[in-house]
Amino acid sequence: MTELTPLDQAHAAMMAAPDDDAARLRFYERIADVELFVLLEAEPDGDQINPVLLEDSYVIVFDRSARLAAYVGDAAPYVALSGRAIAGMLDGQPLGMAVNIGVAPSEILLPATAMAWLRETLANEAGEVETRIDRVLPPKDLPESLIAAIDAKLATATGMAAGAWLVAVEYAGGGRGHLLAFVGAIPRAQDALVRAASEALTFSGIEAGAMDVGFFAPGDPTVAKLAKVGLRFDLPQTEGLQHTPRLPPGSDPAKPPILK
Repeated sequence: MTELTPLDQAHAAMMAAPDDDAARLRFYERIADVELFVLLEAEPDGDQINPVLLEDSYVIVFDRSARLAAYVGDAAPYVALSGRAIAGMLDGQPLGMAVNIGVAPSEILLPATAMAWLRETLANEAGEVETRIDRVLPPKDLPESLIAAIDAKLATATGMAAGAWLVAVEYAGGGRGHLLAFVGAIPRAQDALVRAASEALTFSGIEAGAMDVGFFAPGDPTVAKLAKVGLRFDLPQTEGLQHTPRLPPGSDPAKPPILK
């Protein structure tokens, strides 16, 4: 039996509990995060791609290249993009996404309205404020769904920071809440880490709630307090982070591929 992928598992959980909003949110979170292989009519022409369409309404994607090959039955051109990149690419297009059609238990048709909802959800931006932390406390009364969502997000944030801690905080002048504190984050990754934290909160199924995000240098005195009382999340590390290869079409969020 072929091993189930994370997308297969999220899809199965959603289908097993059709009235569970949290399960449905987790499925869409996986769609946004995973690498998907978009079937093309021809090899990319610079930054332009021409996807194969199903019923003139859906781009055809797979979460494994082997599944794409099984669907086509032969070698075929494709481009690998995250689900969020594909959602952005389809902005302004009346197109949905056909996922793993005919080759996996997670096959599903996501209409254009679903892709529009995903784009809108992913577009939510966090506000920025400056305030001083008065006390750092252990996190309290947080739902397990949020902890799991943060853990899943940060498991893909390879090399972006040395580590992260979730704590409760009291701010100078009043106010309290929870803070996801990143230590030793590289500057160019901070926006991505804020987005990851925001999406973890959004896709955790919590109807109302807030979580602050902060960045601390390894030598900051606050780090010792974080390590003492906080819930730690380990981010995968890699070597050679500064030597980033040239990105394939669509991999740069600032330069999404263009549909022909």
